[in-house]
Amino acid sequence: MEQATSALKTVHQTVTDGINGITNGINGLTNGNDHGKTNKQKTKIATSTTSKKPAAAAASTAKHKAIKQISIRDIPLLENVQAVKKTFNRHFHFAVVKDRDIATERDYYQSLAYTVRDHLVGRWIRTQQHHYETDGKRVYYLSMEFFMGRTLANTMVNLGIENDVDEALYELGLNIEELEELEMDAALGNGGLGRLAACFLDSMATLGISSYGYGLRYDYGIFTQKIENGFQSEYPDDWLRYGNPWEISRPEFLVPVQFYGKVIEENGKTKWVETEIIQAMPFDTPIPGYNNNVINTLRLWSAKAPGKFNFQLFNSGDYIRAVAEQSLTENITRVLYPNDNFDEGKILRLKQEYFLVSASLQDIIRRFKFSKAYAKAGKNPDFTNFPEKAAIQLNDTHPALTVAELMRLLIDEENFDWNQAFDITKKTIGYTNHTLLPEAIERWPLTMFEKLLPRHIQIIKQINAHHLDLVKQKWPGDDQRCKRMSLIEDEAQVVNMGYLSIVGSHAVNGVAQLHSDLLKSTLFKDFYELNPEKFQNKTNGITPRRWILLCNPELSEVIANKIGENWITDLSQLSQLRNFVNDEQFVRDVQRVKFDNKQGLVSMFKNDYGVDVNPESMFDVQIKRIHEYKRQLLNCLHVITLYNRIKDNPNTQTVPRTVIFAEKIIPAVDLSEQISLAGLEASGTGNMKMMLNGALTIGTLDGANVEMDEEVGRDNIFIFGMTVQDVDALNEKGYNSKEFYEREPELKRALDQIRDGYFSPEDPNLFSDIIKSLLDSNDRYMLLADYADYIKAHERVEQLFKNPIEWTKKSILNIAASGKFSSDRTIAQYAKEIWGVTPSD
Repeated sequence: MEQATSALKTVHQTVTDGINGITNGINGLTNGNDHGKTNKQKTKIATSTTSKKPAAAAASTAKHKAIKQISIRDIPLLENVQAVKKTFNRHFHFAVVKDRDIATERDYYQSLAYTVRDHLVGRWIRTQQHHYETDGKRVYYLSMEFFMGRTLANTMVNLGIENDVDEALYELGLNIEELEELEMDAALGNGGLGRLAACFLDSMATLGISSYGYGLRYDYGIFTQKIENGFQSEYPDDWLRYGNPWEISRPEFLVPVQFYGKVIEENGKTKWVETEIIQAMPFDTPIPGYNNNVINTLRLWSAKAPGKFNFQLFNSGDYIRAVAEQSLTENITRVLYPNDNFDEGKILRLKQEYFLVSASLQDIIRRFKFSKAYAKAGKNPDFTNFPEKAAIQLNDTHPALTVAELMRLLIDEENFDWNQAFDITKKTIGYTNHTLLPEAIERWPLTMFEKLLPRHIQIIKQINAHHLDLVKQKWPGDDQRCKRMSLIEDEAQVVNMGYLSIVGSHAVNGVAQLHSDLLKSTLFKDFYELNPEKFQNKTNGITPRRWILLCNPELSEVIANKIGENWITDLSQLSQLRNFVNDEQFVRDVQRVKFDNKQGLVSMFKNDYGVDVNPESMFDVQIKRIHEYKRQLLNCLHVITLYNRIKDNPNTQTVPRTVIFAEKIIPAVDLSEQISLAGLEASGTGNMKMMLNGALTIGTLDGANVEMDEEVGRDNIFIFGMTVQDVDALNEKGYNSKEFYEREPELKRALDQIRDGYFSPEDPNLFSDIIKSLLDSNDRYMLLADYADYIKAHERVEQLFKNPIEWTKKSILNIAASGKFSSDRTIAQYAKEIWGVTPSD
């Protein structure tokens, strides 16, 4: 760390000297700007200014000395408790502008956030200076979601200042945990896609990779969920209503984004004209690496109306129209995933995706042009080395328009020919797929493209023609293959954004080995046969800083007492815990931590919901967004089966069980439910988070469960159900869900209870759609086929849970086997095998 700090100080001084030199150079250019003048005029200017040179030089020297005082070198850091208190006090009075007599808890939170941010900004600036000076390759991660969670606690952990801050606030009579709870969750994501992106940003910073995340700054996210009278209600998630102390607006990098218009040919050049312009305003959030002084950036774009407020309309009393343009324009970044069940929603969603792509690419190219390598080229800058300076990763198909937009910028703005532009585009872009469901691959109507993005649909058609020529060369006369592989689906007249992402990139990866294999053999089989070298696997991972060090500090301490702290950045070292599985004290310590975490959750249930829960019971948890293929309904059928068994035999010694469908309770989980139909879950990361925190898993051989099974061993995980091959065989034979309904008495009883309104006597038909889905529509995700084996697996779970020591030993073995599932390992593989960058300390 000292070496890294010293290196960054050296880089800072070097860059400061360079900036001073640039400043002098700018002054010189300003004083002697003779562009466009004749030689005679230049001579006159030189003669008339000769006498002024000494004075100008003296002024320049004075300015040089003065400007050197603008430096971060002498700004004090939060080196001790007293420094924290002093900085907190200064922000409380000078930034929040309050005194203690009228202060609220939120005022104290704001002061604390500014205090911690102070400790970030020097490192943030130095990191950017370092990246500019070294002029290496940068990674740009484009994602519609970044599920960041709360920033305050994570930042303090990564900077290593949490103890000093905690002590300082204690001395000031404040409770740090209460202030942390006041932070609003950034409403920038919805599920695993966004949380993966957040973990990746953390790992890129921790590994010292020069990188930017690019996303949208949603005003309201997706929604705030409330359960009212047993039903979900959605409310706006106004996460910005108190402001965001972590973000910095960058109006100097405002960029225009175009929509609509028409395409014309003028002097042999294609032009996109008469467009509607919307401004993209960037907001930067710091992303700190763990204990390494590296602070990367997440840049989020907010839509702004280009026109000024219409004062004439307002003054004439037409208040609605006066603000209508601004309101309609800024809808682009109002919510995450607007409802696309109608055309207006589809258009808005496509606008969002292009807005992200266009603003980000303009920013990436601007930064490339500012690079030292580009500047050295002088009048003949070499844009062909763009792929050597920029790696762009598409997180699913939402940013797929990157392919067409980069082509447009290279051809229309940078004057490349088509083949050169396509070569640069492919070398720059990588694509990560996150689904095996064909319906989850985005497809946009041609008519919508032609209206909204007329230039881009031209380019996509050209890419498609080029692509199909290659297909025809490899498989002459195979018209059906050409039809299958076309980027534009003829019958539906839509653009397949997954196919566009594959054709326009040099690397395509799945997110678990099974998922990647299935992509090659099913969803993208034709494309794999055309370009097998493109396809890779990058098994997902999670950041251990967020998912154990921060969320489970007691377990982290127990582990550190045994094997030290190096596992925080090298999770594979957890394998050493296997040596302590028979250490009685260690086993008791792990048991104690789990019980304490469960006790904390029990208290929350009581305080927030008035519900009493037995902390000695098994906490059986399924943390998944609600979707048919994730099969929460199978879990419910098991609960009903247990209920019926208890009703039939009330004296049976049954393991107490609390079944929870939730999130944010990972440290308290005993049993992790990973029960999707084999072949449908791309990877999953909740399974990894619970494994890392000592939960045992019950699951199918799907997604990352397969690799978890390999790592921990079949004796330490509860695997059930059909494999991918079994599912295929059953489909080929002909699946009839009613056969399983009739075959399994306990299953039949549970479904009959649901159908007959046993659980909803006030509305007997409330759950009729469930019965229709499982029996009348033939149970698409085969819950009934896996039911019997699922019940048997749970019986094995119960037997083991009755032996707490053996359960805890297997819990330790799961923690020890979780090393593979670090996002640090995942990002290191992306860096080496896709991006072509080298992690550094």
